[in-house]
Amino acid sequence: MLDAPELARFYLRLLPGWGVWRGEDGPDWVHIRPPDGGTGLSFQTEPGYRPPVWPSEPGRPRMMMHLDIEVDDLERETARAVAAGARPAGHQPQDHVRVLLDPAGHPFCLYTESPRRAPQ
Repeated sequence: MLDAPELARFYLRLLPGWGVWRGEDGPDWVHIRPPDGGTGLSFQTEPGYRPPVWPSEPGRPRMMMHLDIEVDDLERETARAVAAGARPAGHQPQDHVRVLLDPAGHPFCLYTESPRRAPQ
């Protein structure tokens, strides 16, 4: 089961300053937004939810979303995400990226700017 309030609480811990926004979608929905009121995230409770498999495998549930969150200190923010309830994915494809799974099993990435693209 995907528990919308639980997943929203995780992302509120992960995204400092964000808050809950109450829409008119009913009790199965929770919306969170950044402090400036910009684009937010919405979560819907789903009793029949099956977590995605990442990397994807034929015939298995695929990821429905993927967030990439830029951070200044990859190790510190990875530790903070794990303390908030994330867990590291088994496959880590790049040195400047950490793939983590949220409590519902959705993959998301924390990353620092790639050394190859860094300003000179």
